[in-house]
Amino acid sequence: MTQGSAKNDYFRMFHSYPDVVHVDKLREMLGGIGRTTAYSLLKSGRIESVKIGRVYLIPKINVIRFLYESEK
Repeated sequence: MTQGSAKNDYFRMFHSYPDVVHVDKLREMLGGIGRTTAYSLLKSGRIESVKIGRVYLIPKINVIRFLYESEK
């Protein structure tokens, strides 16, 4: 798989998700990862997000970027 096609595949896979997701949708997008793992990815900055109060808001593009970088 080429780098460009990988990115396009992720965009197609996640087309039905909103542009900004919450932790539960992030977990779903990453194949059902655990809650602790999801929060660890967010707190470490491996997936960029915005935290407002106690709520993480994760731009869908950052999830795609994380997956794309993980493939390299």
